[in-house]
Amino acid sequence: MALSDRLAAAFDLAAHDTDLRTEVLAGLTTFLTMSYIVVVNPAILVAAIDTGAGDAATMQMLAVVTALSAGVATLVMAVYANRPFGLAPGMGLNAFFAFTVVGAMGVPWETALAAIVVEGVLFVLLTLVGAREYVIRLFPEPVKFAVGAALGLFLAIIGLEKTFIVVADPSTLLTLGAVASDPVAILSVLGLFLTFGLYVRGVTGSIVVGVAVTSVLGWAAAALGVASPHESVPLAPSLPAPTWDVSPLVGAFLRGLADLDALAFTLVVLTFFFVDFLETAGTLVGVGQAGGFLDENGDLPEMEKPLMADAVGTTVGGMLGTSTVTTYVESATGIEEGGRTGLTALVVALCFFVAVAFVPFAAAIPQYASHIALVVVAVLMLGNVAEVDWHDPTHAVPAGLTVIVMPFTYSIAYGIAAGVIAYPVMKAFAGERGDVHLGQWALAVLFAGYFVLRTGGVLGSV
Repeated sequence: MALSDRLAAAFDLAAHDTDLRTEVLAGLTTFLTMSYIVVVNPAILVAAIDTGAGDAATMQMLAVVTALSAGVATLVMAVYANRPFGLAPGMGLNAFFAFTVVGAMGVPWETALAAIVVEGVLFVLLTLVGAREYVIRLFPEPVKFAVGAALGLFLAIIGLEKTFIVVADPSTLLTLGAVASDPVAILSVLGLFLTFGLYVRGVTGSIVVGVAVTSVLGWAAAALGVASPHESVPLAPSLPAPTWDVSPLVGAFLRGLADLDALAFTLVVLTFFFVDFLETAGTLVGVGQAGGFLDENGDLPEMEKPLMADAVGTTVGGMLGTSTVTTYVESATGIEEGGRTGLTALVVALCFFVAVAFVPFAAAIPQYASHIALVVVAVLMLGNVAEVDWHDPTHAVPAGLTVIVMPFTYSIAYGIAAGVIAYPVMKAFAGERGDVHLGQWALAVLFAGYFVLRTGGVLGSV
């Protein structure tokens, strides 16, 4: 039997109405939109992790463990869960690790890694007994149906910001960038419209083609002497010499377990736990909705399998020496390209393993080129909001808050928590307390406490 036939049988491609070419293309698309993490994660964590080898060498070590942890976690997602979701160290969680836990709280980086490992083990145990899946199924229906559109807006802000089409403004918070004079913004706009145009024409792989063409245009512009006005975003990134010795990072969490402040350690573990729990839940539901994977109740069938892959990824990542590994919302890019099975995730995992050999291989794709894919997918995900019953105010309010709060607080967790809290409160005001499960009230109280913990100065903010 040919390899293609074995893969088709192993991932049951026929039953999912897909084929080998589509799955491979979808995996490449997801990797291209996730690949920035191989460069960005080390740039954030190096502020907190001192291996004694210097910043340049430490960044290379972190790039290696970032790619390895992403590859391992995504491989588990592929072969165990058979879902087209990519995993890697999460943005926001790495900033919390570096700037709040290690920086502001003064927790040694080895101890912070120990908290990541403990969190991962807790997730494995809770997934084994079905507790994580049970809690996610308690999420109110309007919140589940709103998450897809909310994630779309979240992706849009990330993509537009990273392409400099939208920039910060002291008066209005956000405003239009210099799209007529900034070379990065100009290339981004051209690439964005090219990708949309290819998509409208029904071109298979439109996102990959758009990213590739935009990258080539950027490299050509750089070769002609065009300079980027943004110091950290060159038109044509260069590849530094790789370092593969990661021994100062691997197993460092064991040193962190040796001398603990029990209270501080518990608070750190709980915070990592809540943020990762909510972001994973939101991502699985949101990208599951984009792929048509959800059932009539808005739940992802066999959710315990992708949840286990996420838990294993977090545990392995902490052991290797990086911050919390989580499921990536960028997986929606591959799903929009037709990815429906774990074969998509397998391609993503293999790409991350290849990136280890060429660390940081992903830096060859300019940031602005990869992030136009997020804007394209964001537009496509907005249609998911049509499933919300907007005529019922007890559904409209929690769904609306989820859609609004998620992008404007730059947090998947905050958006979901706002919707979960609002649902039972609105039902109570409407005299429909009987529609609310006792567990949903418990979640609302728990997430209200989570808001207090995160914004009340106990741990600072990410």
